[in-house]
Amino acid sequence: MPVASNPKPPSLPTRRAMLAVALSTSWPLHALAGPVASAAWPRAEAVPGGVARLDLGRSAGQPTAFSDDGVPLLVLAEDGGWTALVGIPLAAQPGTARIRVRDAAGGEREIAYTITPKRYTEQHLKVSPRTVDLSPEDLARYERESAHQKEVIATLSPPPAGSLAMRQPTPGRRSSSFGLRRVFNGKPRNPHSGMDIAAPTGTPVVAPMPGTVLDTGDYFFNGNTVWLDHGGGLLSMMCHLSRIDVQPGDRLATGQRLGAVGATGRVTGPHLHWTVMLNRTAVDPALFLDSPP
Repeated sequence: MPVASNPKPPSLPTRRAMLAVALSTSWPLHALAGPVASAAWPRAEAVPGGVARLDLGRSAGQPTAFSDDGVPLLVLAEDGGWTALVGIPLAAQPGTARIRVRDAAGGEREIAYTITPKRYTEQHLKVSPRTVDLSPEDLARYERESAHQKEVIATLSPPPAGSLAMRQPTPGRRSSSFGLRRVFNGKPRNPHSGMDIAAPTGTPVVAPMPGTVLDTGDYFFNGNTVWLDHGGGLLSMMCHLSRIDVQPGDRLATGQRLGAVGATGRVTGPHLHWTVMLNRTAVDPALFLDSPP
């Protein structure tokens, strides 16, 4: 695969066209039933921002499962049965939640599980005022980019084969953990939806597990960004890159370079922001790491 020297990301309309091609190859739900090996990851933590592992029992054919709002879930073959992985939104309220399961014969049932509380810490940051109080032009750009990223997040492709264990995509210490309640210039904003890893500008960023480059671009808040599709609704997003060395459609192996750490977008210094999405929900990347960072 040729590596470009920090190529200029394609325009939003071009990226949307690339995404349409990727989405057109997404498989229907009945075709997502390829064999998926048992995996120890992600680790179960049924809290807001965590992952629930729900036993669907044994059956001759693979069942399909959906969140309570109808989003398809990743189903794994484990220990002779089937397991559904549920990404739990950070905004989820503790208590009873449910998924809907459809068996190979078309029968449906519900499975209930309990979301337990988790308290995340709060972080206060000082950033450029223009990245907090947006001008009309910046707000319009953000809204266009937000709509595009919703299309990216909705990607559903065949499930990954093998373990879902991930490696940390760049070396360094965690400078900001998932779920932090963030306050920018004294104004509360959405909780932190990923893991921040502090590293010098230019430090290589690699694929945490096999995946296809789904989208690249330069976003207002996220700066230079690469989206990876790992399959079955499991995605990674790498933000604030100083350079992008891949393009949509590239297939990456675990550890293959996709770009470099930078300080683009809304940042206070060079670092990698890494988001993991499961069933269109941001979940704690630490649950997928196969070893401590």
